[in-house]
Amino acid sequence: MAKNVICLWYDGTAEEAARFYAQTFPDSAVTAVHRAPGDYPDGKQGQVLTVEFTVAGVSCLGLNGGPAFKHSEAFSFQIVTEDQTETDRYWNAIVGNGGAESACGWCKDKWGLSWQITPRVLLEATTDSDRAAAKRAFDAMMKMKKIDIATIEAARRGPART
Repeated sequence: MAKNVICLWYDGTAEEAARFYAQTFPDSAVTAVHRAPGDYPDGKQGQVLTVEFTVAGVSCLGLNGGPAFKHSEAFSFQIVTEDQTETDRYWNAIVGNGGAESACGWCKDKWGLSWQITPRVLLEATTDSDRAAAKRAFDAMMKMKKIDIATIEAARRGPART
């Protein structure tokens, strides 16, 4: 196990979530499933207690801790995509598997974990040294749920000159 691991709290669904992430994102895998050696407040001996997994190379531990704590937007995974096809694939996988759309490239999976599906083009556009171009791209993003790369690129270029 890595020295620094993100621990994510689930209400009995850590293994299901980890397997979904492993199937959805490259460089992701479920590496171990550990069962409780005894009863605990929200589970019984033998039930899945923790799941070790990676998401896009990031080491994580899913803890089946019960209903006491919920995920919030204060934590999210940001997945940087290279094109619209990749953006659509991840967005549709999360939203289409019981998740929900949010704004500006954010969505939530069915376990309540937030994701930013962020095209590299968006990052480049909103940090453009041409501040007017960056603002146009930013303003376009603010109107979106899933990011549309062609719209971001057009906004960055600005109005067509005739």
